[in-house]
Amino acid sequence: MVEPSAEELAACCASRRWVAAVAGRSYADLGALRAASRRALDGLDWPDVEEALAAHPRIGDRVGGGTREARWSRGEQAGAADAAGDVQDALTAGNRAYEERFGHVFLVRASGRSATEMLGALRERLCNDPAAEREVVRRELAEIVDLRLARLVEEDA
Repeated sequence: MVEPSAEELAACCASRRWVAAVAGRSYADLGALRAASRRALDGLDWPDVEEALAAHPRIGDRVGGGTREARWSRGEQAGAADAAGDVQDALTAGNRAYEERFGHVFLVRASGRSATEMLGALRERLCNDPAAEREVVRRELAEIVDLRLARLVEEDA
């Protein structure tokens, strides 16, 4: 049985609406938890997604702190942490251009991706129209939440 608390879930996704939809229940296993998470994510309005985005650091930023979410972010962004200076500079400039274009942080599942791969995704997504980009953001958020739920269940096992 998996019974994550609201506090634990908030480290996976900072949308209060998502947390409320997923918390307070027992799940048979990680698969059931992920299924409930997906249903809740699919039901989020864009302001709820923006609330979740606000908790994510920029790609390439050094995340401080000892919270579970901060530790996870550092691990997820390991591919960007040791990037060459020119790639770091390009990520910084790209983040700025993305935020100016779309009004929120660039969100990408960083786990398992190199800084160069993330930079390529950022540059590609700058060409999206806002509606298309919102769909990409929702997919990336769902992937991040899935990974974090797995970490949560693993850490609590």
